[in-house]
Amino acid sequence: MESFRYAMAGIIYSFNTQRNVRIHFFMAFLVLAVGCFFDLSAFELLLVIFTIAMVIITEMINTAIETTIDMVTEQYHPLAEIAKNVAAGAVLIATLNALAVGYVIFGRRLLKIFLNLV
Repeated sequence: MESFRYAMAGIIYSFNTQRNVRIHFFMAFLVLAVGCFFDLSAFELLLVIFTIAMVIITEMINTAIETTIDMVTEQYHPLAEIAKNVAAGAVLIATLNALAVGYVIFGRRLLKIFLNLV
């Protein structure tokens, strides 16, 4: 139970202090709401949920890495820069993957709605 409280504290800390985490959670809510509207298949919903989790997880790992580096040194160090950039790159890859998944799952559906409105 204590480990669960620590994990929840980490999620809450990330949400309260990291603007990008809040953005990812907002977008996750929005995507899941749109998914309910489109009545996704179980596989599509599972893929969307997994993709959302991957983006949020990488953002939280990025936060952990940046916080640890900031704790260890206040001075510029090229290895610290590399670690921060690599962690940020992981978030970028996860986000690009999320965009691709969103395009595949929602693209045709949204296009169909848009074309019917025009």
